[in-house]
Amino acid sequence: MGHRALVGYRRPDGLYDLRYSHWGGTDPSLAAEISDDTPLADGAVSASLLTDSIARDRILTDYLDPCVHEMLFLVAPSAGYEVTPYHVCWLEWGDGHEDGRGALIGTEQTDEPVRTWFRATKTTLSDVIEMGVLSQRAAQAYLEARVCEEYAGVVYTYTGTGSGSAETDLSGAASESPVQPTSLPEGDRLPPDLHEWVDGTPPNDSTSPHDKRDDERDSDWT
Repeated sequence: MGHRALVGYRRPDGLYDLRYSHWGGTDPSLAAEISDDTPLADGAVSASLLTDSIARDRILTDYLDPCVHEMLFLVAPSAGYEVTPYHVCWLEWGDGHEDGRGALIGTEQTDEPVRTWFRATKTTLSDVIEMGVLSQRAAQAYLEARVCEEYAGVVYTYTGTGSGSAETDLSGAASESPVQPTSLPEGDRLPPDLHEWVDGTPPNDSTSPHDKRDDERDSDWT
């Protein structure tokens, strides 16, 4: 089955060339294997492009299926092949074919194993849903809030359109982004790369399936 990951290489124009790694999602260790001498981690990253010249947010909405992928790595060749890894969390329940709500958690934000915490929390919520204590919608809203508040996660909606032309990416830059936090972490706990995901993002996410519960704190992101 593999542990799937996507690897985005930042271009001089600020867009990304996107590649696939079948086993790179096992853990963040792939980041240490990518360098100037081994940009494809000695074959761990596919030489074939999934797409080129794609905007960062479009990687999430068009290609990063949270039900399939476990990690995302963003590579900056101009900065000595510095790599920033992210855990990918699937925030929904179901067969995964039409449920594309996901979240990114930067791996440098906590020493606690993120995956262990997330799986345990989601399993507990599954039991709560089956017992009829919470609806699936309420459980998802709670899970998103926990991811954002405790791990400064960035929530997004995967649409799977898979279209990544540079022209489309640039023209869509001024429109409202579906990549947004659901609930705000207290204080300034975002690492620099996660700040970039949310800078300039409107406070309300029109793609969210649930009501926002923290509108009074949305101004912290602007």
